[in-house]
Amino acid sequence: MKYLEEFRNPGLAQKLARRIREVAGKEPINLMEVCGTHTMSIHKFGIKGLLPQNIRLISGPGCPVCVTPNPYLDRAISLSLKKNVLIATFGDMLRVPGSTRSLEQVRAQGGRVKMVYSPIDALNLATENPGIQVVFLAVGFETTSPTIAATVWEAEQKGIENFLVLVGHKLIPPAMKALVADPRIKISGFLCPAHVSAIIGLEPYQFLARDYKIPCVVVGFEPLDILQGILMLAEMIVSGKAEVQNQYRRVVRPQGNRKAQEILDKTFEPADSEWRGLGKIPSSGCRLKPELGHRDAEQAIAVEVEPAKEHRGCKCGEVLQGLIEPPRCPLYGRACNPEKPIGPCMVSSEGTCAAYFKYQGAR
Repeated sequence: MKYLEEFRNPGLAQKLARRIREVAGKEPINLMEVCGTHTMSIHKFGIKGLLPQNIRLISGPGCPVCVTPNPYLDRAISLSLKKNVLIATFGDMLRVPGSTRSLEQVRAQGGRVKMVYSPIDALNLATENPGIQVVFLAVGFETTSPTIAATVWEAEQKGIENFLVLVGHKLIPPAMKALVADPRIKISGFLCPAHVSAIIGLEPYQFLARDYKIPCVVVGFEPLDILQGILMLAEMIVSGKAEVQNQYRRVVRPQGNRKAQEILDKTFEPADSEWRGLGKIPSSGCRLKPELGHRDAEQAIAVEVEPAKEHRGCKCGEVLQGLIEPPRCPLYGRACNPEKPIGPCMVSSEGTCAAYFKYQGAR
């Protein structure tokens, strides 16, 4: 298929849905997607309504903004209030509530916060403002971290000393390991993230099939992609197979993107990291390598950070673990909505609560 509309063909979608119903049997099948774009696509195209009742799609921690914990946000807010510091960030981060306020609210009160569209934009701000320390909020999974790594090295090569990063990168495979180890979720298979897999390839998921007997399929974002991925998972689960398969072969290569992997290895090293809802997961985050420590805003700029606290009643952490669906949160659609979000799952364009609200309404 060459054109986008071909991946949205209703007739082919119905054929795939019928085949899934034929294959799936009667036993419960719990499939988790760990990509916010998949979550949005599943709701946008009504994928759940095409599936048999025994197949349940669970939204996991696939939204990088959503899994960023309050202590990171609180530090960014404190930095924005410090003299001669400018926070540069992608737009999704602006409205995410920290323990008591958001970057957007702080900016309205005089904090120095600027939205950018790329880390290069932040580097340009540092070049244009040599008397100010520009701190870029480095949040995201393996998809966004290579461009940030490349920007760090450009700053090194050009000697732009006032460009720093506050590292909040997360790694998807360790989080998947934590999820399968939780007996409450009972995952039967994973729809693996397409963008992340374009960078890391298939090998990082092999432990799930080998050690936990959990089948995985890397899946694209269009409705036929997702339905085909579900069919591939159902066939493996019913036959007792556990493999890592690649539905998205038109984009994802088994080895991933070697150049992106090289610059990541050159820039970052694994570190234990705190995830909203999942807690601290070993080796699930990144930190700058010691030779780049002078670029680390947490090390380079001392600030007082308020004690972290969660928002009363918000169940975003349980949503991110796949333990509940958004309507089971007492705040969903009432106190918490896209106009006045209380939790990050309602803020981000990749958040599960935002997807439910956009395509299913307040209840």
